[in-house]
Amino acid sequence: MQQNVQEAAEFARARGFDGRFDAAFVLGTGLGPLVDELSDPVSLPYAEIPHFPRSGVSGHAGRLVAGTLEGKRVLLFQGRAHYYETGDAGAMRVPVAFVKELGVSTLVLTNAAGSVRPEIRPGSLVAIGDHLNLSGSNPLLRDHTEGRFVSLTGAYDEDLRRTLQKAAGKIGLELPEGVYAWLSGPSFETPAEIRMVQILGGDLVGMSTVPEVILARYYGLRVAAVSVVTNLAAGIEGASPSHQETKDTAAEASDKFKRLIRAFVAELSHV
Repeated sequence: MQQNVQEAAEFARARGFDGRFDAAFVLGTGLGPLVDELSDPVSLPYAEIPHFPRSGVSGHAGRLVAGTLEGKRVLLFQGRAHYYETGDAGAMRVPVAFVKELGVSTLVLTNAAGSVRPEIRPGSLVAIGDHLNLSGSNPLLRDHTEGRFVSLTGAYDEDLRRTLQKAAGKIGLELPEGVYAWLSGPSFETPAEIRMVQILGGDLVGMSTVPEVILARYYGLRVAAVSVVTNLAAGIEGASPSHQETKDTAAEASDKFKRLIRAFVAELSHV
């Protein structure tokens, strides 16, 4: 695995992905347009990078992009590979390890999510404070090192969450915090499953992010995560989610999302 990560990093460094980065971001469904905010961007398709996964989901461009945002150098993953595409909860292991290999210490994960709380409406942004792994899997299965027993207490870095809240305050945005429940997908949840998530204390549901958080903590990265709420979850006010709704609502919330991330990156030097 480490050799694969090093080969990916050497390939990328030789094509402009060298030097220091202040943070890395994984962009979820419909959130890829953040790359348009970068100055002096360089990009590589995942398909060209050795050992990188492929994403076959619409709304995920499958590109690695580097550039400058608010005076900071950032690395953007424009799309991800999902457990439901690959059958492997560790599908993003090489990209997450790649972040570490490039010397980046902060990873911000973003996603499109359903809300199980009617008061958190579609179009809202939510900072993730904790998660429920309801997928039945884990990206560290078949890892035989002692590092697999990683603690997830405080997995969502408190200082980074405070920085997100400060950034939200500066742009006049309400940013509630919530618990994200990971279910495997690709089918959407049933109304009964959503009632279960409510009973267990979840606020959001989605099909990604949690395995990346586990991997990031395994590699010693600091993690923050933001959901764009794209729909009410199944059965809430009669909701019956669709992928098209997810993409459309994420696109509508894109400007709000960009403003939050810009304000967050501007504050990073103070973290």
